[in-house]
Amino acid sequence: MSYEQATRLRSRIAGQKLLTGVGVRDALEAKLVGQAGFDFVWSSGFAISASYGVPDASLISMTQVLEATRSMAEVIDIPIVADCDTGFGNAINVIYAVKKFEDAGAAAICMEDKRFPKDTSLLPGGRQELVSVEEFSGKVQAAVETRKNKDLVIIARTEALIAGWGQEEALKRAHHYEEAGADCILIHSKSKTPDEILEFISRWEGKAPLVIVPTNYPSLTEADVQRAGKVKLVIYANQILRAAIGAQQTILAEMKKAGGIHTVDGAIPPVSRVFELQDVSGMKKDEQKYLR
Repeated sequence: MSYEQATRLRSRIAGQKLLTGVGVRDALEAKLVGQAGFDFVWSSGFAISASYGVPDASLISMTQVLEATRSMAEVIDIPIVADCDTGFGNAINVIYAVKKFEDAGAAAICMEDKRFPKDTSLLPGGRQELVSVEEFSGKVQAAVETRKNKDLVIIARTEALIAGWGQEEALKRAHHYEEAGADCILIHSKSKTPDEILEFISRWEGKAPLVIVPTNYPSLTEADVQRAGKVKLVIYANQILRAAIGAQQTILAEMKKAGGIHTVDGAIPPVSRVFELQDVSGMKKDEQKYLR
C-alpha cells in the first residue's frame, strides 16, 4: 500500500499556501474536483448519505463510506480527507476505521466529538450532543497510535460551537485534542456570519493548524482566511451536491414539460464528456494491446 498522498498532504499543510478542497459523494465528482484544480477531496459523509437518499445521521455503515472513499482514491491523484463522522463508534471502532481508511488510500481522517449516532451539524433543531473531552481525546490518541504511516493526518473536529457551548468550551476541547495528538483542528460553526469563526481563530494559541467549513458563512473569502492566519485547509463541503440537485431538477422539469429531450440536449455535456471521465480511451488502448 502506497502512502504517498498522506505524505504529500502533510508536506503541503506545512507550507505557506492555503489549501482548498471540495466535498464529494463519489469517484466521478472526485475526478471533477481534481480537474478543477483543487488541492484535495473531502469524502463527505453528508454527501455520501445523500447519495443513498437518507439523512446524515449515522445511518449508512462504515463500509459504505469506506468503499466510496476507496473508489475515489483509485481514480484521482490528489489527497483525500475522509470524513469519518464520530469514528463509527468508540475508540475501538476508531482503531478499525483508521486501519481500513488508511489502506483504502485516505491521506487524512477527520473525526468529530459528537455522540454516536449523530445528527448533521447544520440541521435546524438537530440533536447536537457531544461526548466528554476525555472520551474524544481517547479516540484521537487511538487514531494517532493506530496509523501505519506517521504522515497520515489526523483531524479532530470539535462541534462545541455547533452545540452552542461557546468559545471557551471550543478552545478547551481543541487544546485537549491537540495534546492527544491531533495534527489539525477543525472548528465548525452554524452562524450565518464568520464572526464566531474569526473569534476562535484569533484566540487559538495552539500549534495545530485549523480547518474550516464556510458553508453557513459564504461571505468569508479565501483572502479573508489568509489574512486571519492559522487556517491551512478550507472545505467547500456540499456545494457541488446542491448544484447537481438543482441542475438535475431543472433538466427533469424541462424534459417533462417539453415531452422529450430535444430542448435540453444542447444545454448539457455530450456523452463524449462522460466517456472522457470514464477513461474509455485508456480502455480502448488496452484492448488494442491485449485482446487477441
